[in-house]
Amino acid sequence: MTRRSRIAFGAVVGAILVLIGCSDQQPTGPARLSPSAQLDRVNLSDTALTPRLVRELARQRGIGRLDDPPFVRPALVELGRALMFDPILSGNHDVSCATCHMPAYATGDGRSLSVGAGGVGLGPDRIPPNGLFIPRNGPPLFDLSQLRHMFWDGRVELIGRNQFHTPAAAQLTPAMTRVFEFGAVSAQPMFPVTARTEMRGQTGNELTGIADNDYSDMWAALMKRLGNVPEYRRMFEQAYPGKRFDAMNFAYASNAIAGFLVSKLTLNKSPWDRFLAGRDNALTPQQLDGARSFLTLKCSVCHTGATFSDDQFHDVAVAQIGPGEGNGPNLRDDFGRMNVTGDPADQYRFRTTPLRNVEITGPYGHDGSVLTLHDFIDHYSQSDVKLQTYDPSHLEPALRGTVLNNTTGVLAQRDTLLNGVVLTPQLVDNLVAYMIALTDPAARNLTRLAPRRVPSGLPVGQ
Repeated sequence: MTRRSRIAFGAVVGAILVLIGCSDQQPTGPARLSPSAQLDRVNLSDTALTPRLVRELARQRGIGRLDDPPFVRPALVELGRALMFDPILSGNHDVSCATCHMPAYATGDGRSLSVGAGGVGLGPDRIPPNGLFIPRNGPPLFDLSQLRHMFWDGRVELIGRNQFHTPAAAQLTPAMTRVFEFGAVSAQPMFPVTARTEMRGQTGNELTGIADNDYSDMWAALMKRLGNVPEYRRMFEQAYPGKRFDAMNFAYASNAIAGFLVSKLTLNKSPWDRFLAGRDNALTPQQLDGARSFLTLKCSVCHTGATFSDDQFHDVAVAQIGPGEGNGPNLRDDFGRMNVTGDPADQYRFRTTPLRNVEITGPYGHDGSVLTLHDFIDHYSQSDVKLQTYDPSHLEPALRGTVLNNTTGVLAQRDTLLNGVVLTPQLVDNLVAYMIALTDPAARNLTRLAPRRVPSGLPVGQ
């Protein structure tokens, strides 16, 4: 391409970005998103809507190929795999990390709200104990080493080299954080094991008598359990050469689970990745059109970077279902990021969902209140109306009566980026097609990740 043609091409891309309103600046007024009409205003020829244009738009929006996973020593991967699937980490030996993050459901469980300790069965058929659900949807586990915030509210946050903000505060000691090799995801497994509804249980084991804020004693009790299994002692010492098991703390277990996730669930061979690498035919015409729309509309303001997440927090007007997080006058609301920061401006904000493999990781939203990808993309079109007219009839029966009327508060905090957004049915279909192009074929069948057995001898349950 000559210098003159490069300048002309850049001017075309710049004109598209300005006219379609995907500037990083907050819009000052409503913007009806009809890309075909907007593109007509710059008189683009058919040849402009090419792979070259889409790649340039992606580059300008900071959306590139995902890096390869870092090398993780095999012994650490195998220790992490065992711990991920072993119910020994739950209070009553009845649930593992993988119960809510199943390979068969693309590291989710196919449910709006997960069912943890005391539940019976697996996946969508799992029965909650006494109707008790975990308040939030089980998020997928892909590409976590790329993010600084873990969980929907970001309560585990990497704030500097080996510096973390977590619910454990000073109980997560420097001696623990020095163990972490993979950033925020190394700290993430420290916390589900301490939550009563998730893994610790309500009664019936030595962990439930420990105070809810005494993380140190809970972690020590879990290491004592693991130390009673000779095979685990050997695996830990093989995974951390030169370190005796008796000198280890639970951070070593958490880091091993993270090593397994990073090694096996960093997937970067989707059609989109092949397209970015230069294969023009990696996307279908509809996917290419969806990509162009995604990159020139407001979508790519928040869904940016290699993971398609700005790793920040936004209120996108999702209906609140389930037991909530103990917020609001009836204690059934979920104030999201505000529960971490204490800042009222963070009320109802949740972390931007990474979009890689999003096609297969539903239900969607912090509480899984939207079941299909089509409906979740369509939700962004007049999201205020969608919230006000939310129909819970598609939910499982136990959740249909739990919709909370917090619409006024949610809309008062709704991200202004959504003001005036209207998507045509064809545009929604094109965006869905593009989202499918973000799925790595390896993510479609992850059953190979489950071990046949775990050192404790407890059922793997996959």
